[in-house]
Amino acid sequence: METKQLITFKTAAEYLNFTKTAKILKFAQSSVTAQIKALENELDTPLFERLGKRLYLTESGRQFKKYADQILALTEEAQQVTRGLEEPSGTLVIGAQESQCTYRLPTILKVFKDQFPQVKLIFKPAHSDDLAKEKLMDGTLDIAFIMDVSKPKDPLNVETLLQDNMKLVAAPDHPLHSKNEITPKDLEDETLLLTETGCSYRTILEKSLIEADVHPTNKFEFVSIEAIKQCVIAGLGVAILPEMVVEKDIQEGSIKEMNWTADTPVFYTQIAWHKDKFMTIPLEAFIDLTRKILQTS
Repeated sequence: METKQLITFKTAAEYLNFTKTAKILKFAQSSVTAQIKALENELDTPLFERLGKRLYLTESGRQFKKYADQILALTEEAQQVTRGLEEPSGTLVIGAQESQCTYRLPTILKVFKDQFPQVKLIFKPAHSDDLAKEKLMDGTLDIAFIMDVSKPKDPLNVETLLQDNMKLVAAPDHPLHSKNEITPKDLEDETLLLTETGCSYRTILEKSLIEADVHPTNKFEFVSIEAIKQCVIAGLGVAILPEMVVEKDIQEGSIKEMNWTADTPVFYTQIAWHKDKFMTIPLEAFIDLTRKILQTS
């Protein structure tokens, strides 16, 4: 098998679209199809299957992608060494929630880019921890930041970096601030401003309400945490958000924290990667840099 074929396969496996793969790699679509077919013949197994109009990786394709990723990463490192390059290059694909991208990653990225200016960074949204882990398992992501409770039996390498406190917040003039303590029952008639389904701290809030037999009917769902925060400031409802998102606003008085009494687990910012991931120099450096900056912040 040729390196060109592996690159074509990896790109097609990520986008699941031969037309888009051809456009990205500047090949004719017939060339993409021919390269994939040649790989399948050499491996004696189909790597893709088409169901209706959609393209999917077969189980063999998913397994082969892990090895293709490692072969390409090792090839790139070998080329750098033989060429005597002092600056590693390549690409890191990182999954992260909006809150991490906005409040945690800028400092890390600034230092990393100073050290590895030739490394390209691609960010993919990871609104759900389960989705991020799924993309790590299938090789779509190299690394991901997740916010979750501690799970020792996780099938990935998951390293806890720091604890995240959750805050139940509303506008300063919200009527609930007259109460010394807020119970799940107090939220029954409130408008809840929620992140997407699957977000770990939304799941915990909803679990607390269900356990208290509370079923609010007024819910707004947002893709953006920043949009939720602005709606809180505008007095549209109540939200539970990470402290890093609302800390400054609480200090400035545009948002006020409520004393939430429900028993909720401790959340952590964690960094995760596949246990079989080939650790390139930039990937190892990114993980190490993240540890140093976040654990000492």
